[in-house]
Amino acid sequence: MSRVGKISLEFAFGEFNYFVHTLSNGIRIVYTPTNSPIAYTAFFINAGSRDELPQEHGLAHLIEHVIFKGTSKRKAHHIIGRMENVGGELNAYTTKEETCIHAAFLCQYLERAWELIADIVFHATFPEHELNKEKSVVIDEINSFRDNPAEAIFDDFDQQLFDGSALGRNILGTPESLQHFERCNLLNFIERNYHTDQMVISVLGNYSFTKLIKLAQKYFEGYPTRIRDFNRKKPQQKPPFNITLQKNLNQAHCVIGSQAYGFENPKRLTLLLLNDLLGGPGMNSRLNIELRERRAFAYNIESSCV
Repeated sequence: MSRVGKISLEFAFGEFNYFVHTLSNGIRIVYTPTNSPIAYTAFFINAGSRDELPQEHGLAHLIEHVIFKGTSKRKAHHIIGRMENVGGELNAYTTKEETCIHAAFLCQYLERAWELIADIVFHATFPEHELNKEKSVVIDEINSFRDNPAEAIFDDFDQQLFDGSALGRNILGTPESLQHFERCNLLNFIERNYHTDQMVISVLGNYSFTKLIKLAQKYFEGYPTRIRDFNRKKPQQKPPFNITLQKNLNQAHCVIGSQAYGFENPKRLTLLLLNDLLGGPGMNSRLNIELRERRAFAYNIESSCV
């Protein structure tokens, strides 16, 4: 049975409305109305690097690369050009907890975007020759990341903070872990994790919600219901630790942190506010003013909460 509802959130700048509809197979549609001629859609899959088995390090991110390299009816260059030919953009990203395929386009091309995304998600073929090429691309990405100590230090930090958990492994994998992946490994990960009850499609644009639902039913409701049995384990709290890594650098990089409140904890909003005050994106954050502007102790200082 499909379910639909409207949700209103009250912020300091006024009411923020969005609509939610659940297709019969469990895929959820979230719509936020705007008056802009430009629309945005994102297809979220609740599967990321933390869902990898120990021998699958880097697989979720590799899938995100190869999923664009061909479907049962499209070659890679057809996928790339499908949105670009009408002035749109198509891209994707992988985090430790989700994979997202997203597109931006003029409002009249939503059906084109949804048809393409459905084809990519449900009909990707993962050709072996494309898989081998993308392994090399990701290895270059890994090497580039390692050359940036300001980024790499967070992987070092996570490895210590979440030792023994999949959260402690970096998203990209290693050159060694990538080399042994074959097409069957990608298909096994998808079979295990890409279930309809763990998929959300968000839309931001100027549309009739009724028409959106009909369009979603056309392109996404025909796939069978699949319910995922989650086995994500909460990482254990680690005792305080201090670790120093020696690298040939002209600058020192330091991270101080700990596990924070979960997403559903009511204290999380307070923590986000505190984070912005201490070291958020503004130049007037407490840490930036005190340690950089007044004392010149650091070139860059910030805080984050993820």
